[in-house]
Amino acid sequence: MSADPSQFDEPIIALRRQIDELSAGEADPAQIEELQRKLTKVTKEIYSNLTPWQKTLVARHPQRPYTLDFIGFLFEDWTEVHGDRKFADDAAIVAGFARFRGTPCAVIGHQKGRNTKEKIIRNFGQPKPEGFRKALRIMQLAEKFKLPIFTFVDTQGAYPGVGAEERGQAEAIAVNLREMAALKVPIIVSVVGEGGSGGALGIAVGDRILMLEHAIYSVISPEGCAAILWKNATAAADAAAAMKITARDIKRLGIVDEIVPEPPGGAHSDPPKSAELLAPYLERALHDLQKLKLPMLVEERYKKFRRMGAFEKA
Repeated sequence: MSADPSQFDEPIIALRRQIDELSAGEADPAQIEELQRKLTKVTKEIYSNLTPWQKTLVARHPQRPYTLDFIGFLFEDWTEVHGDRKFADDAAIVAGFARFRGTPCAVIGHQKGRNTKEKIIRNFGQPKPEGFRKALRIMQLAEKFKLPIFTFVDTQGAYPGVGAEERGQAEAIAVNLREMAALKVPIIVSVVGEGGSGGALGIAVGDRILMLEHAIYSVISPEGCAAILWKNATAAADAAAAMKITARDIKRLGIVDEIVPEPPGGAHSDPPKSAELLAPYLERALHDLQKLKLPMLVEERYKKFRRMGAFEKA
Protein backbone atom coordinates (compact mmCIF):
# COMPACT_ATOMS: atom_id res chain seq x y z
CA MET A 1 0.00 0.00 0.00
CA SER A 2 1.36 3.39 -1.00
CA ALA A 3 2.60 5.68 1.75
CA ASP A 4 2.26 8.74 -0.48
CA PRO A 5 -0.40 11.14 0.79
CA SER A 6 -0.54 12.83 -2.63
CA GLN A 7 -3.14 10.28 -3.68
CA PHE A 8 -5.78 12.45 -2.00
CA ASP A 9 -3.78 15.69 -2.23
CA GLU A 10 -3.82 15.73 -6.04
CA PRO A 11 -6.67 18.29 -6.43
CA ILE A 12 -4.89 20.59 -3.98
CA ILE A 13 -1.53 20.21 -5.72
CA ALA A 14 -3.15 20.88 -9.12
CA LEU A 15 -4.81 24.07 -7.91
CA ARG A 16 -1.60 25.33 -6.28
CA ARG A 17 0.31 24.68 -9.49
CA GLN A 18 -2.32 26.56 -11.48
CA ILE A 19 -2.18 29.53 -9.08
CA ASP A 20 1.64 29.61 -9.26
CA GLU A 21 1.58 29.58 -13.07
CA LEU A 22 -0.98 32.39 -13.25
CA SER A 23 0.88 34.44 -10.62
CA ALA A 24 4.08 34.18 -12.67
CA GLY A 25 2.33 35.65 -15.71
CA GLU A 26 -0.02 38.56 -16.28
CA ALA A 27 -3.24 36.89 -15.16
CA ASP A 28 -6.28 38.76 -13.92
CA PRO A 29 -5.95 39.16 -10.09
CA ALA A 30 -9.65 38.37 -9.78
CA GLN A 31 -9.05 35.00 -11.44
CA ILE A 32 -6.21 34.19 -9.04
CA GLU A 33 -8.35 35.25 -6.09
CA GLU A 34 -11.16 32.98 -7.24
CA LEU A 35 -8.74 30.06 -7.49
CA GLN A 36 -7.45 30.85 -3.99
CA ARG A 37 -10.99 30.64 -2.64
CA LYS A 38 -11.52 27.37 -4.46
CA LEU A 39 -8.22 26.03 -3.08
CA THR A 40 -9.25 26.92 0.49
CA LYS A 41 -12.62 25.22 0.03
CA VAL A 42 -11.20 22.05 -1.55
CA THR A 43 -8.44 21.79 1.08
CA LYS A 44 -10.91 22.16 3.92
CA GLU A 45 -13.24 19.55 2.44
CA ILE A 46 -10.47 17.01 1.90
CA TYR A 47 -8.72 17.45 5.25
CA SER A 48 -11.92 17.47 7.28
CA ASN A 49 -12.89 14.05 5.95
CA LEU A 50 -9.64 12.10 6.09
CA THR A 51 -9.86 8.42 7.00
CA PRO A 52 -7.61 7.06 9.81
CA TRP A 53 -5.29 5.60 7.17
CA GLN A 54 -5.09 8.89 5.30
CA LYS A 55 -4.27 10.66 8.57
CA THR A 56 -1.49 8.11 9.04
CA LEU A 57 -0.07 9.12 5.66
CA VAL A 58 -0.31 12.80 6.58
CA ALA A 59 1.43 12.13 9.91
CA ARG A 60 4.29 10.55 7.94
CA HIS A 61 4.53 13.25 5.29
CA PRO A 62 8.24 13.92 4.59
CA GLN A 63 7.72 17.70 4.69
CA ARG A 64 5.97 17.67 8.04
CA PRO A 65 7.83 19.77 10.66
CA TYR A 66 10.13 17.76 12.92
CA THR A 67 11.48 18.57 16.37
CA LEU A 68 14.32 20.80 15.15
CA ASP A 69 11.82 22.73 13.02
CA PHE A 70 9.59 23.38 16.04
CA ILE A 71 12.65 24.36 18.07
CA GLY A 72 13.63 26.88 15.41
CA PHE A 73 10.13 28.37 15.28
CA LEU A 74 9.25 28.36 18.99
CA PHE A 75 12.40 28.50 21.11
CA GLU A 76 15.36 30.83 21.54
CA ASP A 77 18.97 30.22 22.61
CA TRP A 78 18.86 26.52 21.66
CA THR A 79 21.91 24.56 22.80
CA GLU A 80 21.99 20.87 21.93
CA VAL A 81 23.57 18.30 24.26
CA HIS A 82 24.97 15.05 22.90
CA GLY A 83 25.62 11.58 24.29
CA ASP A 84 24.30 9.43 27.12
CA ARG A 85 27.69 9.17 28.92
CA LYS A 86 27.40 5.40 28.73
CA PHE A 87 27.72 4.30 25.11
CA ALA A 88 27.13 6.83 22.31
CA ASP A 89 25.11 9.71 20.94
CA ASP A 90 21.83 8.78 19.26
CA ALA A 91 20.88 11.27 16.53
CA ALA A 92 17.31 9.91 16.44
CA ILE A 93 16.65 11.96 19.58
CA VAL A 94 17.72 15.59 19.93
CA ALA A 95 17.95 17.08 23.41
CA GLY A 96 19.19 20.27 24.96
CA PHE A 97 18.30 23.55 26.58
CA ALA A 98 16.59 26.67 25.29
CA ARG A 99 14.19 29.45 26.25
CA PHE A 100 10.46 29.45 25.60
CA ARG A 101 8.98 32.94 25.73
CA GLY A 102 11.92 33.91 27.94
CA THR A 103 11.61 30.92 30.28
CA PRO A 104 14.67 28.62 30.44
CA CYS A 105 13.66 25.03 29.66
CA ALA A 106 14.77 21.63 28.39
CA VAL A 107 13.62 20.42 24.97
CA ILE A 108 13.68 16.80 23.81
CA GLY A 109 12.26 15.15 20.70
CA HIS A 110 12.51 12.57 17.97
CA GLN A 111 14.21 13.71 14.78
CA LYS A 112 13.71 12.11 11.37
CA GLY A 113 15.71 12.91 8.25
CA ARG A 114 14.43 14.45 5.03
CA ASN A 115 16.88 12.94 2.53
CA THR A 116 18.54 9.53 2.41
CA LYS A 117 21.73 10.68 4.13
CA GLU A 118 19.86 12.38 6.97
CA LYS A 119 17.48 9.45 7.40
CA ILE A 120 20.43 7.08 7.87
CA ILE A 121 22.15 9.44 10.33
CA ARG A 122 18.90 9.87 12.29
CA ASN A 123 18.09 6.16 12.01
CA PHE A 124 14.72 7.13 10.52
CA GLY A 125 13.74 8.67 13.86
CA GLN A 126 13.88 5.31 15.66
CA PRO A 127 15.72 5.72 18.98
CA LYS A 128 18.17 3.20 20.40
CA PRO A 129 18.75 2.76 24.17
CA GLU A 130 21.36 5.51 24.18
CA GLY A 131 18.76 7.92 22.79
CA PHE A 132 16.39 7.28 25.68
CA ARG A 133 19.26 7.50 28.16
CA LYS A 134 20.38 10.80 26.65
CA ALA A 135 16.82 12.10 26.99
CA LEU A 136 16.72 11.02 30.63
CA ARG A 137 20.08 12.66 31.30
CA ILE A 138 18.70 15.99 30.05
CA MET A 139 15.46 15.56 32.01
CA GLN A 140 17.38 14.92 35.23
CA LEU A 141 19.49 18.01 34.59
CA ALA A 142 16.28 19.96 34.03
CA GLU A 143 14.96 18.72 37.38
CA LYS A 144 18.22 19.69 39.09
CA PHE A 145 17.96 23.26 37.80
CA LYS A 146 14.15 23.43 38.13
CA LEU A 147 13.50 23.84 34.39
CA PRO A 148 10.25 22.82 32.66
CA ILE A 149 10.55 20.12 30.00
CA PHE A 150 9.03 20.16 26.51
CA THR A 151 9.05 16.94 24.47
CA PHE A 152 8.08 16.41 20.82
CA VAL A 153 6.96 12.92 19.83
CA ASP A 154 7.36 11.73 16.23
CA THR A 155 8.61 8.18 15.69
CA GLN A 156 7.30 4.96 14.21
CA GLY A 157 8.81 3.18 17.21
CA ALA A 158 11.98 2.29 19.08
CA TYR A 159 14.69 0.67 16.96
CA PRO A 160 14.22 -3.14 17.05
CA GLY A 161 17.74 -4.17 16.00
CA VAL A 162 19.92 -6.75 17.73
CA GLY A 163 22.40 -4.17 19.03
CA ALA A 164 19.62 -2.13 20.61
CA GLU A 165 18.25 -5.20 22.36
CA GLU A 166 21.72 -6.18 23.56
CA ARG A 167 22.16 -2.73 25.13
CA GLY A 168 18.83 -2.91 26.95
CA GLN A 169 16.19 -1.26 24.78
CA ALA A 170 13.24 -2.33 26.93
CA GLU A 171 15.04 -1.41 30.15
CA ALA A 172 15.91 2.05 28.84
CA ILE A 173 12.28 2.77 27.95
CA ALA A 174 10.99 1.36 31.25
CA VAL A 175 13.42 3.47 33.28
CA ASN A 176 12.31 6.59 31.41
CA LEU A 177 8.66 5.82 32.17
CA ARG A 178 9.45 5.38 35.86
CA GLU A 179 11.68 8.43 36.18
CA MET A 180 9.47 10.77 34.16
CA ALA A 181 6.52 9.86 36.38
CA ALA A 182 8.41 11.25 39.38
CA LEU A 183 10.28 14.26 37.94
CA LYS A 184 9.60 17.37 40.03
CA VAL A 185 9.25 19.81 37.12
CA PRO A 186 6.45 20.45 34.60
CA ILE A 187 6.52 18.16 31.56
CA ILE A 188 4.61 19.17 28.41
CA VAL A 189 4.36 16.57 25.64
CA SER A 190 3.39 17.30 22.04
CA VAL A 191 2.61 14.42 19.65
CA VAL A 192 3.42 16.12 16.35
CA GLY A 193 3.60 13.21 13.91
CA GLU A 194 3.72 9.49 14.58
CA GLY A 195 3.37 8.43 18.20
CA GLY A 196 4.61 4.88 17.79
CA SER A 197 4.63 2.38 20.65
CA GLY A 198 7.38 2.37 23.30
CA GLY A 199 9.54 4.60 21.13
CA ALA A 200 7.01 7.36 21.74
CA LEU A 201 6.24 6.52 25.36
CA GLY A 202 9.90 6.78 26.32
CA ILE A 203 9.61 10.59 26.21
CA ALA A 204 5.82 10.98 26.54
CA VAL A 205 4.99 10.75 30.25
CA GLY A 206 3.87 14.28 31.03
CA ASP A 207 1.53 16.61 32.87
CA ARG A 208 -0.06 17.93 29.67
CA ILE A 209 -0.19 15.91 26.48
CA LEU A 210 -1.02 17.78 23.28
CA MET A 211 -1.64 16.17 19.91
CA LEU A 212 -1.64 17.80 16.50
CA GLU A 213 -4.85 17.40 14.53
CA HIS A 214 -3.47 14.97 11.95
CA ALA A 215 -0.96 13.14 14.17
CA ILE A 216 -1.46 9.52 15.22
CA TYR A 217 -0.74 7.67 18.48
CA SER A 218 -0.72 3.89 18.70
CA VAL A 219 0.78 0.80 20.31
CA ILE A 220 1.87 -0.50 16.88
CA SER A 221 1.84 0.72 13.29
CA PRO A 222 -1.23 -0.08 11.17
CA GLU A 223 0.95 -2.28 8.95
CA GLY A 224 2.27 -4.19 11.97
CA CYS A 225 -1.23 -4.69 13.34
CA ALA A 226 -2.50 -5.85 9.95
CA ALA A 227 0.37 -8.32 9.61
CA ILE A 228 -0.47 -9.84 13.01
CA LEU A 229 -4.27 -9.87 12.93
CA TRP A 230 -5.04 -10.02 9.21
CA LYS A 231 -1.84 -11.86 8.25
CA ASN A 232 -1.55 -9.28 5.49
CA ALA A 233 0.15 -5.88 5.75
CA THR A 234 -2.01 -4.54 2.91
CA ALA A 235 -4.94 -4.48 5.35
CA ALA A 236 -3.31 -1.46 7.03
CA ALA A 237 -6.26 0.81 6.24
CA ASP A 238 -8.63 -1.56 8.06
CA ALA A 239 -6.20 -1.79 10.97
CA ALA A 240 -5.87 2.00 11.22
CA ALA A 241 -9.65 2.33 11.49
CA ALA A 242 -9.94 -0.44 14.09
CA MET A 243 -7.08 0.78 16.28
CA LYS A 244 -8.54 4.25 17.02
CA ILE A 245 -5.26 6.08 16.44
CA THR A 246 -6.43 9.53 15.34
CA ALA A 247 -6.31 12.62 17.55
CA ARG A 248 -10.08 12.64 17.91
CA ASP A 249 -10.13 8.99 19.01
CA ILE A 250 -7.19 9.42 21.39
CA LYS A 251 -8.80 12.51 22.95
CA ARG A 252 -12.07 10.59 23.43
CA LEU A 253 -10.14 7.84 25.20
CA GLY A 254 -8.63 10.39 27.59
CA ILE A 255 -5.02 9.78 26.56
CA VAL A 256 -4.30 13.33 25.37
CA ASP A 257 -5.53 16.57 26.89
CA GLU A 258 -5.98 18.80 23.86
CA ILE A 259 -6.01 18.59 20.06
CA VAL A 260 -4.01 21.33 18.34
CA PRO A 261 -5.39 22.45 14.96
CA GLU A 262 -3.15 22.34 11.91
CA PRO A 263 -3.06 24.75 8.97
CA PRO A 264 -5.40 23.93 6.05
CA GLY A 265 -3.70 21.12 4.16
CA GLY A 266 -1.82 19.81 7.21
CA ALA A 267 1.28 20.90 9.09
CA HIS A 268 3.48 20.01 6.10
CA SER A 269 1.74 22.65 3.98
CA ASP A 270 2.83 25.49 6.29
CA PRO A 271 5.29 24.50 9.08
CA PRO A 272 5.69 28.04 10.48
CA LYS A 273 1.92 28.38 10.79
CA SER A 274 1.73 24.98 12.45
CA ALA A 275 4.21 26.13 15.09
CA GLU A 276 2.28 29.38 15.50
CA LEU A 277 -0.91 27.40 16.20
CA LEU A 278 0.89 25.18 18.72
CA ALA A 279 2.52 28.04 20.65
CA PRO A 280 -0.51 29.24 22.68
CA TYR A 281 -1.24 25.67 23.80
CA LEU A 282 2.32 25.33 25.09
CA GLU A 283 2.12 28.72 26.79
CA ARG A 284 -1.16 27.93 28.50
CA ALA A 285 0.03 24.52 29.65
CA LEU A 286 3.25 25.96 31.07
CA HIS A 287 1.40 28.77 32.83
CA ASP A 288 -1.10 26.37 34.41
CA LEU A 289 1.54 23.88 35.55
CA GLN A 290 3.82 26.52 37.04
CA LYS A 291 1.01 27.44 39.44
CA LEU A 292 0.99 23.93 40.95
CA LYS A 293 3.14 23.15 43.99
CA LEU A 294 5.61 20.32 43.40
CA PRO A 295 3.96 17.57 45.48
CA MET A 296 0.64 18.32 43.76
CA LEU A 297 2.30 18.37 40.31
CA VAL A 298 3.71 14.86 40.71
CA GLU A 299 0.53 13.55 42.35
CA GLU A 300 -1.67 14.88 39.54
CA ARG A 301 0.65 13.33 36.92
CA TYR A 302 0.39 9.97 38.68
CA LYS A 303 -3.41 10.19 38.83
CA LYS A 304 -3.57 11.21 35.19
CA PHE A 305 -1.95 8.00 34.00
CA ARG A 306 -3.79 5.82 36.51
CA ARG A 307 -7.08 7.04 35.04
CA MET A 308 -6.18 5.86 31.55
CA GLY A 309 -7.69 2.64 30.25
CA ALA A 310 -11.05 0.91 30.50
CA PHE A 311 -11.79 -2.37 32.20
CA GLU A 312 -14.61 -4.87 31.89
CA LYS A 313 -15.35 -7.77 34.19
CA ALA A 314 -15.29 -11.11 32.41
